[in-house]
Amino acid sequence: MNSVIRVTCVADADGRLTFGLPLPAPDSAHLLLKARPRKGVPDPAARRLQLEDAGDGRALAVLEPLPVLEEGRWDAFLVREPDAEPQQLTSGPLDLRVLVDGARADRPSPVAVRIPYRALDGFLAVRAWLRPAHAEAGPIEVGDKATAVTARLHGTELGEDAVVRLRGRRSREERTVSPSVDADGRGFRFTVDHADLTGGGVRYWDVHVLPTPDAAPVRVGRVLDDVADRKHSFVYAAAPHGSRLVRPYYTVDNDLSFEVTDPG
Repeated sequence: MNSVIRVTCVADADGRLTFGLPLPAPDSAHLLLKARPRKGVPDPAARRLQLEDAGDGRALAVLEPLPVLEEGRWDAFLVREPDAEPQQLTSGPLDLRVLVDGARADRPSPVAVRIPYRALDGFLAVRAWLRPAHAEAGPIEVGDKATAVTARLHGTELGEDAVVRLRGRRSREERTVSPSVDADGRGFRFTVDHADLTGGGVRYWDVHVLPTPDAAPVRVGRVLDDVADRKHSFVYAAAPHGSRLVRPYYTVDNDLSFEVTDPG
């Protein structure tokens, strides 16, 4: 039975991830990042990283910014020799300080993000996002009658006729809002009236911004920092509207949505 191997990870400002394993680097060993299976994708992607001896009893593997990782969750394994069974790696300390302010710099297209994290089972994983454009949510203020959202667009710019669209999940219902756009065409703010979301039977509303009326919708979310899963860590209060409750929340993919529920 293999002993537990705790791997460290350091992120730098260029998107590079350096993994440290507490063992010398065998000549044929490598670190394997393997994408978790997704529906409709029978053969998950994998990335092999060569291990190099750090000279201090550790082996290092470097994930360079390019080529980018496909969007999804990637698990980390040690493969000691070509035909050996991969051994899943346990998460040790993660130095992600440079990721905390990741939203301050404007990102080009495609917007590629990777955040190492400790999974619930203790193993090391990397959460990756890869999108042509991304709208990073900032402050969210939930009021009695409306919710105000501040965001910034990465990978493209907003036109004068940009709109924010809330689409009912598994529904054809839509609501549109005209945002207030900064002079640089990146920063914007919008307000969602709770009354607009409570009139029908839609429970979940997903938030997109359309930079121009004929542009592809860009999902609003929050991924440009060090938090891989924010659904249960960034929780907003629900505001009552009539007999319903309205609250903004982050999905399992860190995308911004609204939920409409009944009290109790």
